[in-house]
Amino acid sequence: MNQKSERFLSLDVFRGLTICFMIIVNTPGSGATAFAPLEHAAWFGFTPTDLVFPSFLFAVGNAMSFTMKKFDSLSTGTVLYRILKRGLLIFLIGYLMYWFPFVDHTSAGWVFRPISGTRIMGVLQRIGLCYIFASLIIYFVKNKTAVVVISALLLVGYQFLLLVFGDHEAPYAMLTNAGTYLDKYLLGDSHLYHGEGVAFDPEGILSTLPAIVNVIVGYYAGKFIQEKGKGYETIGRLALMGCVFIFIALTWNMSFPIGKKLWTSPFTLLTTGIDMVMISALIYVVEVRAWNKYNWTSFFTTVGKNPLAIYILSEILVIAFWMINIGNKNFYAWINDVFYQKIAPGAIGSLLFAISYMLVCWSVGKILDKNKIYIRV
Repeated sequence: MNQKSERFLSLDVFRGLTICFMIIVNTPGSGATAFAPLEHAAWFGFTPTDLVFPSFLFAVGNAMSFTMKKFDSLSTGTVLYRILKRGLLIFLIGYLMYWFPFVDHTSAGWVFRPISGTRIMGVLQRIGLCYIFASLIIYFVKNKTAVVVISALLLVGYQFLLLVFGDHEAPYAMLTNAGTYLDKYLLGDSHLYHGEGVAFDPEGILSTLPAIVNVIVGYYAGKFIQEKGKGYETIGRLALMGCVFIFIALTWNMSFPIGKKLWTSPFTLLTTGIDMVMISALIYVVEVRAWNKYNWTSFFTTVGKNPLAIYILSEILVIAFWMINIGNKNFYAWINDVFYQKIAPGAIGSLLFAISYMLVCWSVGKILDKNKIYIRV
């Protein structure tokens, strides 16, 4: 059998692993501080949690390397329609997810949540936009070298825009960077994320530019794996390129600090570099050595087959937990206080809840997989 035409289990495992870890870091138990590696860096810096979202984008690029082959037999108009339809649907789903449950409970009862206070940008919105622009670049710019140049311009240009249009005293600060200025001007404070205590969106408009490169690198990594197959050359070259990206990122960090919330250009290079090293390790473990005793890979591929559906479920379900009141607490806080924090106080209890919640979402994925239900956009 020609190994280059086979399904790559390692890529499926990578996607499922990313979703599982994303759910764990997104839903820590309440009433305790999570372990430091399971929290995002405050501003500059890097933690394992900061790797999750860019890895999701990298996985989107991997999937594109398979699906975009179908575009060769389609007209340009059809290709544009499919790209825009999928990207905008993902964007719309993300927007509606942040608006959910569309009502607020007040002293006067349930009232409709006004659209004027909804967040416009977000995780799925960024995925949708990055998918659209990365797909258009790759489809229309056939020359790989030209795509590399465009990617470099996105990374360098992003820093240039921050330096020129941000506050010259603090161009990389949360409230004085050009991205925040642009978001406030185009979207307004009420449509931005307020989780930092101020109007600032970590998935803003301008910081989407370097994130597009995460998808492009994921695409070419997936394409390279398909072309070269599951051998040591693939592993070695992927790992080497990943290390080169990491080296450039750490060097660039001296003038443009690594930071997820600003999605700096060195952050894109660091995360794509780590992703390539991880993919090469998975190819070695899963494809070359076939270390799959007890079929452990199926745990991750179960989630990886329905990544979008499981992620949306994890977000919607936790909102439902917050809406259910038990006494003077919502269900999310109640189950942590009366159970998880009782059996394991502190960060361990928080982690146990996060793992339990991930397993609940995984169980839904298992049911979908067992019934051959795969939800696509």
